[in-house]
Amino acid sequence: MFSATTSIKVRYQETDKMGIVYHANYFTWLEVARVNLLEQIECPYRKLEESGYFLPVLSCSCEFKMPARFDDLLSIEVSIPKVDQVRIQANYFVRKGEEILATAKTTHAFVNENGKVIRPPKVFKEQMKKFKNNMI
Repeated sequence: MFSATTSIKVRYQETDKMGIVYHANYFTWLEVARVNLLEQIECPYRKLEESGYFLPVLSCSCEFKMPARFDDLLSIEVSIPKVDQVRIQANYFVRKGEEILATAKTTHAFVNENGKVIRPPKVFKEQMKKFKNNMI
C-alpha cells in the first residue's frame, strides 16, 4: 500500500455560517493529498497529463464523523491500496491530531485526451512498485 500525508490549515472562507467546514471543501483537500502522493512517488500529475494520461474521478464518497473548524490544523492521509488494469482507488483519513474527522474514498480511471479508458503508463507502474518496495 502506498500512502502520504498532507497538512491543511482550515481557512475562514472554508467554513459556513455555523463555523463548520462546508462539506464540499473536503473533496478539494482530498485532491491536494492525492496530487501530493503522486509527487512523492515521483510521478507528478502534471507529467502524467503532459504524456497524455488523465485521472478523472469516477466515484467519490465521504463519511463525516466530527466537524472541522476555522484554524484547525488537519492531516489528510491518502493511500492507494490497489491499482488494477485501468483504475486506481484512493482511501483517505482526515484527522485533527489523533481524532478522525472524516473518511473518504475516490475511484479514478486512466484515460487519454479523448476520454478513452487506457492502461496506466509504464512509468506509473514502475514508480508505484519502486515506492512499495521502499516501504517494506
